[in-house]
Amino acid sequence: MALADHLSRIFDADRAMREAESSLLKQKRSDELVTVLASATTEALSMDDRREATMRLERLADLCAQVPGPEMTDALIAILNDDEPRVRVAAGEALRDVGFERYAEVARGIERALDRGDAGPAMSELPWVLAEIAEPSALPLIRRFLAHSDANVVAAAIESLSQLQEPDAVTDLRAFLDDNRVVTIEDFEDETKTTLGELAQEALAALGVDDAS
Repeated sequence: MALADHLSRIFDADRAMREAESSLLKQKRSDELVTVLASATTEALSMDDRREATMRLERLADLCAQVPGPEMTDALIAILNDDEPRVRVAAGEALRDVGFERYAEVARGIERALDRGDAGPAMSELPWVLAEIAEPSALPLIRRFLAHSDANVVAAAIESLSQLQEPDAVTDLRAFLDDNRVVTIEDFEDETKTTLGELAQEALAALGVDDAS
C-alpha cells in the first residue's frame, strides 16, 4: 500500500471517530449512555491487555467528562486509579475540566471516594485536581486527605496546599512538622525520598511563613 493510501486511511478513521462520538454524545443525558460508559470503564480497567486497556481508558476519560452525572464522576475517579501514568493524566485533566464547569459533581465524587476509604493512585492525584480548580471548598476537602492512612496521599495533600496558596492552611501544615514518615516524591522520571515534616516546611515557606515553629 502506498504511503498516500495509509494517510487516507488515517483521515478516514479520524473522520469516522468524530462522527461516531458526535452520534454517541447526542444521547449524553440518557441513562442508557451512562450505563454503557460505566460498564465499558469497568471492563477496560479489568483487561489483561494493557495496551488495549490504555487506549480505551484514555478515550473513556474524554467521553465520561462530557456526560453529566455522579456515575461519570465515579468512573473518572476509577480511571484515575489506573496504574498507567498516561491514563491518570487523561483522567486528571478530564476531572479538572469537569470541575471548572460542574464543580459540585467533582466535589461530591471526591467526597464519596473519601467516605469509601478509597486507596491507590487516585487518592494522591485528587488533591492536585482540587488545588488546580481552587474553589472555596477545596481546603476542607484537601484537609480530609491529610487524615488518610497512606502517607503518600498525605504528602500529595500537603504539596497541593502549597499550590492552593490558602493562608488558612498554615495550622494544618504545622501539625506535620514533626512527622517523620518517609514518602516518595515523583518528579517526572526522578524519585526523591523525604519526610512529611520536610514537605510541610517547604509548603509553609511557599505560603510565606518563615517561622515554622
